[in-house]
Amino acid sequence: MYFQHIFDNTLAQGSYFIGCQQAGIAAVIDPKRDIDTYICIANEQNMRITHIMETHIHADFLAGSRELSALTGATMYLSGEGGPDWQYEFDHVELKDGNKIPLGNLEFEVLHTPGHTPESISFLLTDKPASEEPVMLFTGDFVFVGDIGRPDLLEKAAGLKGTQEKGAHQLFNSLKRFSSLPPHIQVWPGHGAGSACGKALGAVPSTTTGYEMLRNWAFRFREDEAGFVQYLLAGQPEPPKYFAMMKQLNKMHRPLLTEVPELRELNGDELKTALDKGYTLIDTRNKNIFASGFIPGSINIQHNNSFNTWAGWFLDYDTPFILLADPAQLNELTRQLMRIGLDNIHGYIPSVKTWQDAGGELEKANLISTEDFQTLRQQENIQVVDLRGETEFNAGHIQGADHVFVGTLLNNLQKISKSKQVVIHCKSGDRATIAYSLLAGKGYKNILNFSGGMNKWLQDKNPVVV
Repeated sequence: MYFQHIFDNTLAQGSYFIGCQQAGIAAVIDPKRDIDTYICIANEQNMRITHIMETHIHADFLAGSRELSALTGATMYLSGEGGPDWQYEFDHVELKDGNKIPLGNLEFEVLHTPGHTPESISFLLTDKPASEEPVMLFTGDFVFVGDIGRPDLLEKAAGLKGTQEKGAHQLFNSLKRFSSLPPHIQVWPGHGAGSACGKALGAVPSTTTGYEMLRNWAFRFREDEAGFVQYLLAGQPEPPKYFAMMKQLNKMHRPLLTEVPELRELNGDELKTALDKGYTLIDTRNKNIFASGFIPGSINIQHNNSFNTWAGWFLDYDTPFILLADPAQLNELTRQLMRIGLDNIHGYIPSVKTWQDAGGELEKANLISTEDFQTLRQQENIQVVDLRGETEFNAGHIQGADHVFVGTLLNNLQKISKSKQVVIHCKSGDRATIAYSLLAGKGYKNILNFSGGMNKWLQDKNPVVV
């Protein structure tokens, strides 16, 4: 057997390449959309990709199954569980609980493990030349290292009311099935630390059934279903806005993108024309460089592992957008965007000089230090806005601060004062810079960015309240 774990750090998403070396064929589980990765592995191992499998209809990324099938001719094996509302709308082999999928000398058994979503399945792998006992379990978003999948995404992200409690109870029952498996089985989940698909995912890539029975919080509630449901649903992070779109695109027919597109550099006139049409400009530079001079109306989303998640919060799927980015970073940025289906890139500019050469002027951000902030807090005409997630805010915040999560800021502008000085902050400054750029683009001139955030506040031993 040949096995390779492919991990996308930007979405903390795992996919898997599993091959039978004797037969020279391979399967890919939960492929990301930039599929050249898998084709390169197949070529290196002298294998043909013949099977493509998904654990469920994903919400956090756009699966590359159809792209990979289009290029390789491989058959897609997808869940047929969950009822009529949870069926894929394109050609595939439908999988039910108990089905077995041969791959040369390997065999996958389908386990229906609902809860995260109604159609979720896991794949139990047996390497028959080695043993008749199963050796690996690919769980998707069912069981993670130290955590389990969240059942609230359908309700919070896709608006399907009443699904989170039902899903939580389904998860409780699915975990009983997990508990019945031998303790030696390797567990390979669909996500690791940093994913929004759970609240406490471990950082190591894999685990075993036995280890999770000992250390995963979910198994402390084996005799307490009500307590399990309550604990599971409490404190889940805010699901990114784009999750609802992924649920739609991953089950329906859509245009395929089988290679990473090359972006066109825009000149100053083209940039101005595009902005006049309402196209969005995403400035991917470091937050401090952005603060020293930025193009009016641009949104600062730095090029780091969170880039595509925040792009998914603030870009829509109909309006074209432009990147301000170092040309050397364009390929990686484009990959990050295509992984969540944001393909509508009009072009790019390499620096603010393109804007300046066309006669445009730059704006500067108003950054303040801890000392400045302490002085301002003595005044009455000030509003402090904490942009972190609800769980972070509830764990400890600056006294008197209002809470507006940055992801929902544009829907809550009425909560941001236009008559007072407004100090915004997050944990380390990244989210505050996004918020500053959004508010500046909406015409706010009274925003001050405490860029040190809670990290600096606590480092200086200042008090918080809960």
